[in-house]
Amino acid sequence: MIGVPMVSHVLPGLEIVRELAARGHRVTYANDPAVAHLIEPTGAELVPYDSTLPHRDNIWPDDPIETGALFLDDAMAVLPRLRAAYDDDPADLYLYDIGAYVARALAEAQGRPLVQLSPTYVAWGGYQEDIGAALARLPGAAALEARFKDWLAGCGATTLDVARFSGIPPRALATIPRAMQPHAETVGPHVDFVGPCLGDRLARQGSWTRPEGAEKVLLVSLGSAYTEQPEFYRRCVGAFGGLAGWHVVLQVGRHVDPVELGDIPSNIEVHSWVPQLAVLEQADAFVTHAGMGSSSEGLYCGVPMIAVPQGAEQPLNADRLVELGVARRIDTVDATADTLRAALLRLTSDPEVAGRCARLRAEVRGEGGASRAADLIEAEL
Repeated sequence: MIGVPMVSHVLPGLEIVRELAARGHRVTYANDPAVAHLIEPTGAELVPYDSTLPHRDNIWPDDPIETGALFLDDAMAVLPRLRAAYDDDPADLYLYDIGAYVARALAEAQGRPLVQLSPTYVAWGGYQEDIGAALARLPGAAALEARFKDWLAGCGATTLDVARFSGIPPRALATIPRAMQPHAETVGPHVDFVGPCLGDRLARQGSWTRPEGAEKVLLVSLGSAYTEQPEFYRRCVGAFGGLAGWHVVLQVGRHVDPVELGDIPSNIEVHSWVPQLAVLEQADAFVTHAGMGSSSEGLYCGVPMIAVPQGAEQPLNADRLVELGVARRIDTVDATADTLRAALLRLTSDPEVAGRCARLRAEVRGEGGASRAADLIEAEL
């Protein structure tokens, strides 16, 4: 497995790695040591490399061309390290994260099969017309493509078309619910949707106990990368503090001191981190940034969601959750205490929302997860 050191990209595939190691396969995992603590308990051997991505401070550019350049720069920097590790000991099959361009270059140079593990949606039939063409018109896009082509021509890759190399893998497993994939009916047969691969993560993350007397539970979390939002958390305290029958679990991340939130009502518990799955399995609603991991876990647990997207693909995810009929989207600027409270009460009192959540919960859990993913990888071997 060759990955990139963002927690939101590492977590979705960990249980697949764990399952393969448990089945007796020798598994290595190339990644930055910053995520070694996540990888090593799976039974995989860490192959360390120093990533140039801004994974430590999570300060990413808003411009998608600049972001694409960061991933290309990282691949160019990492390839020599991976050649040193794998040229004399090549894998029988390479798994790779959607952002780890270096893995495809390495596998193609060695003539080895590869399978992409995508923690987000994959290219659909009209992706190039819908998204790719718009990206190609952005300032700097042509220069980035030219640099990408030069790298491909010199690194041993056999797929020299940039759009195909970066966007259409020969084989892929998407660790998201099929329901979250735009235009899923047009995705090619090279992709299997295995859904969230959670395995025993619930037990390993830790437990959470629902307070005695809590009629309903709300989880508020903006994930791992967009947590420095004290004003938003203050609005949540204003929206849900003292709300009759509701107990609130508020995760604020490591960059926000709970003191910044003012007086905390007795029905709200504030943490820098919580075992999200453990809370969601007992929750009645979820205020989320609509990251793909959190969106998938919300569907897996059958919980109605208030989606407050912060960046990246989150606005698209939020809109998809709304289309599925299990969420309301409220942009951060509109997320006042009144709008948040009203959305929560409407969502959780609508029997049709509850019915859709239950149907999607069953559908997502039926997609197979880590066990099915490991079966499909073994079939490729």
